[in-house]
Order: sequence, then structure tokens, then C-alpha cells
Amino acid sequence: MSGHAEAHRLMVLGAGTMGLGITSLAVGHGIPVTVVEVDEAKAGRTRAAVTERLRMAQLMRALPADRPPGELTVTASPADGREATAVVEAVTEDTPTKAKVLEAVAGLTGGRVPLISNTSSIPIDELAGFIADPARLVGTHFMNPPYLIPTVEVIRGPRTGEAAMAAVTDLLRALERKPVVVGDGPGFVTSRVLHPMINDAIRVVQEGTATAEAVDVLMRDCLGHRTGPLRTADLIGLDNLADSLRVLHERTGDARCAPSELLLEKVRDGHLGRKSGRGFYAYGKELA
Repeated sequence: MSGHAEAHRLMVLGAGTMGLGITSLAVGHGIPVTVVEVDEAKAGRTRAAVTERLRMAQLMRALPADRPPGELTVTASPADGREATAVVEAVTEDTPTKAKVLEAVAGLTGGRVPLISNTSSIPIDELAGFIADPARLVGTHFMNPPYLIPTVEVIRGPRTGEAAMAAVTDLLRALERKPVVVGDGPGFVTSRVLHPMINDAIRVVQEGTATAEAVDVLMRDCLGHRTGPLRTADLIGLDNLADSLRVLHERTGDARCAPSELLLEKVRDGHLGRKSGRGFYAYGKELA
């Protein structure tokens, strides 16, 4: 395979926020994508959601202007993506759920096809134990939105093979992303550092020390955080953040990673951030 878009066909498992973002990035680079989503409501919204993301990316000049979009297929059956050259799993941050879909799809594609788990916190070797050939499994952590953030955290598990690493690197080259390879462990680098910090910022708001706006202004203007931790939390999705913190807390025992009560309250109330229209901030348009 080469870094040219025409050498790739992608299967994306899951049409949540990150699945849609990765799909839009690939389609916008001319790569055909088969999205597998068993939830009929999510599947029904997939084409419109991808179209909206492509429009935003093009307005921001974040996609190649000289490339026709890749073909998009939406299906409930992984068998419809059996011709894929790479599989990206982007389902909820839960080990049994991820393991189930990875195990199911592993036998449908050739042994040389890499299985890529897009995860923010679950150790890759933990998932590799569910796959007959663990050398095929690589972790990626795309940031949201993938079309705007050109760097991707790539996680090499202890059993990840050279062929899988080369294939993922080649795919990222075709997507014009820069891979930064790190070792395995709960949260890897970005989530292990960032998510406890966001959780601390939420606790500051919960305790009444400062408003969300004040926290973000101080972190942005004094400490150089690009958007502020609470706007970042809204972009991640507060449900996704809570899931990631639970994974970190369970696997590290770090008390800072126990999801704060204010975060859990917002999740219970359905205030999940940008995708629901409200989180720590209110948004004029839903980006589900």
C-alpha cells in the first residue's frame, strides 16, 4: 500500500462523534468509507452528519480542494465492508463493547488488514487479548474534530506487529495526518495528562471558586491552553469524558480521575456538550 488515497478503503465501526469525524476526514480525502452502525436512528443521520462536517471542513479549508469525495456506504452489517484495507473501531469507551466488535470483524477481512481501535484511554493490549491475531491491533487517538487537528496519537501495544504499524502510518499519510507513536498504558499520553486536568477544572467550578468562563479565560490567556479545559470538555463530549475518566480511575487508582459529581450530573441531565447543544456552554446548533 502507499500513502495515496486510491490505495485505501476504510471500514469505520460506529457512527458516534468520533466515527463521524474520522469518516468525514477520510471521505474528504477521497477514500471510500463503509460505516457500520446497528442503531437505526444513528445510521439514518450518518449521511447528513458527514455532509455537514465536510461542508464545515471545506469552509475552513481543512480538506484538499482538488479531490473528489470518497464513496460513503452506511450499513448495519460488517460483511459489507469486507474489502476494506483498514478497519477503524470507534464505538463507546467500554472494553467489552470494543472487544465484541473487533472480534466480530477480525475474521471478515484479510489477515494483513490492520484493526485500529480509536480509544482515548483503554490499553491496547487489554483489547488485543480478544483477537486471534493480536499483532493486527493498533491504537489511535484522533482528536475532535479530526479534520482540524493534524496530529494523531498512535499507540503501539506490546503485541502490535510491524506490518500493522506500517499500514496505519501509510493510512495516516493518505489522510495528511502526522502520527506520534507512543507506548501502551491507561490513557497513553494525551488523556492521562489532559483528562485529570479537565476533571480538576470541573471541580473548581463545582466548588464555586470560579465560573466555567473564568477558568477557561485564565487557562487560555495565562497558561496557553488553546480553548480552555471546559470548552475542550464540551468538544470531547461530557459522556465520553466521564467514560474515559472511569477507565483511568479503575486502571490507575488515581483519585483525580474519579469523575466529578458536576460532570456526572451534566451527563445524567443529557447536557453532553456541543453534540447535544449544551454542556458547560450553550450552543446554537446541535452537532450530533
